[in-house]
Amino acid sequence: MKSAKYWIEKLELIPHPEGGYFKEAFRSEEGISKTALPERYTSGRNYYSSIYFLLKNDDISAFHRLKSDEVWHHYEGCSVELHVLSEGGGYKLLKLGKDLENGETPQVKMKKGDWFGAELRDKRRYALTGCTVAPAFEYEDFEFGRKSELLKEYPEQKEVIERLGIKK
Repeated sequence: MKSAKYWIEKLELIPHPEGGYFKEAFRSEEGISKTALPERYTSGRNYYSSIYFLLKNDDISAFHRLKSDEVWHHYEGCSVELHVLSEGGGYKLLKLGKDLENGETPQVKMKKGDWFGAELRDKRRYALTGCTVAPAFEYEDFEFGRKSELLKEYPEQKEVIERLGIKK
């Protein structure tokens, strides 16, 4: 099995603002006009975009949400736990990986508007994943989950919010 360093170097991954490492892999050449999109978008978008995303050791993907649905794909390494906070206080744990007998799946969907964050199941390893967003990702569609606000809305999830929320 390859190392995290191998994938970071070969795929030219850089640090991601939410944690881990990433690089955009694909972005569709065609797009959708603003008038054809829901009001939550401020401008037109490409049909889709995708990135490589790698977590290693104690790296996390901090709680955040998007205006678009996102599909995570597992490529290499250990499994990833995705913590999802839904409207109305709901919580679910999704397991991204290849051990189907133990509840993992190689693809998971994050619903637009849900808060989610990720961490490795085995902190001594790494996971190379990919994320596909449609319509395509734009930073203006991204929002970090602040610990203080998430704790007010989801007090029963204090432990995971303390691990994956940002302080600001």
